[in-house]
Amino acid sequence: MSAAKTLTISLQTQRTIRALAKKTNLPAHEVVERAVEELRRKLLFEEANAAYTALQEQPEVWQEIKLEQEAWDATLADGLES
Repeated sequence: MSAAKTLTISLQTQRTIRALAKKTNLPAHEVVERAVEELRRKLLFEEANAAYTALQEQPEVWQEIKLEQEAWDATLADGLES
């Protein structure tokens, strides 16, 4: 684990962290760590969805991707265990 850093946050955010820590029986730093991780994942999925949407707006590219997916799907029925 890296060295701890001090971060200035608003009083309202401090109260919210304390309330969440009490409600979840977690230390305050873990509440913050989980919130940060949840936001990171949310943004990751939003970016992935935006990228897929952009691909779908390019019919030739999207068709190529669909054909490749179908080729890989065929391997699911090859009788081999995963």
